Amino acid sequence: MAAERDGSVMSFDSAQAALAPGELVHIGSDGLSVAIAPSAGGRVAQIHCDGVEWLVGHDADHRAMIAWGSYPMVPWAGRIRHGKFVFDGDAHALPVNLGAHAIHGVGLAMPWQVDAHGPHEVELSLELPVDTRWPFGGRAHQRFHVSGHVLRMEMSVTAGEHAMPATLGWHPWFHKPDRLDFHPEAIYPRDAEGMATLPTAAPPSGPWDDCFVNVKPVVLHREGQRVRLTSDCHDWVVYDQPTHATCVEPQTAPPDAVNLARARVLAPGETLSAWFVLEWFDS
Repeated sequence: MAAERDGSVMSFDSAQAALAPGELVHIGSDGLSVAIAPSAGGRVAQIHCDGVEWLVGHDADHRAMIAWGSYPMVPWAGRIRHGKFVFDGDAHALPVNLGAHAIHGVGLAMPWQVDAHGPHEVELSLELPVDTRWPFGGRAHQRFHVSGHVLRMEMSVTAGEHAMPATLGWHPWFHKPDRLDFHPEAIYPRDAEGMATLPTAAPPSGPWDDCFVNVKPVVLHREGQRVRLTSDCHDWVVYDQPTHATCVEPQTAPPDAVNLARARVLAPGETLSAWFVLEWFDS
């Protein structure tokens, strides 16, 4: 489910193309500071909490657009099998950009517009394409707000003139935690292609690269701190196989949701929204 597996950049997989942060905008305070990269897919480039760095940042070893920071997945999250799906009776084929599949939407690779920026809040927006990358258009919006030791991220997507399927999600690359507290209810089993399937099943023990049904807070412990992750999303991908990082990704639906009949269908002008909150404490 997770984006990048070995840190290498492979020219034939466009999702592995290098993407630099560009100019950053900053919100927060000395306790919790957040750097956001609007031109690099509207992602969070880095989070510092009381001097501790929490995200894998852009550097010589992590240049691929899918390998650093915390980026939005919109208008779909995770993989779409072979980039193909049928919607409203029409067959669509999105560009395959990682292995055999289309992954993580288009928002992570596009520059977002800064609509508002204050000391504690940033709002970004993005006009979705109407081309081979995504034939439906629409508009995406993000809001980041810091209060004390809490970062709240909100995201929405609104259909344009055409109805469309939609899934939202976040893909944070956390530095490897000392411990991960995660207690899901069920797993979407992966098939031979590594794709999520139905029906769900009892979750196995980790390590994982899977999507789960989860309604409980997820907690990461690191360097004397812990961060509690909550969301109104009930599907979470966890990728904790790498030695350098763990990805914990709330999504409004599982990967390949459009083919699993789990994507939200938006009528013209209709909006899908979600939120993701990160709250830090001393361990």
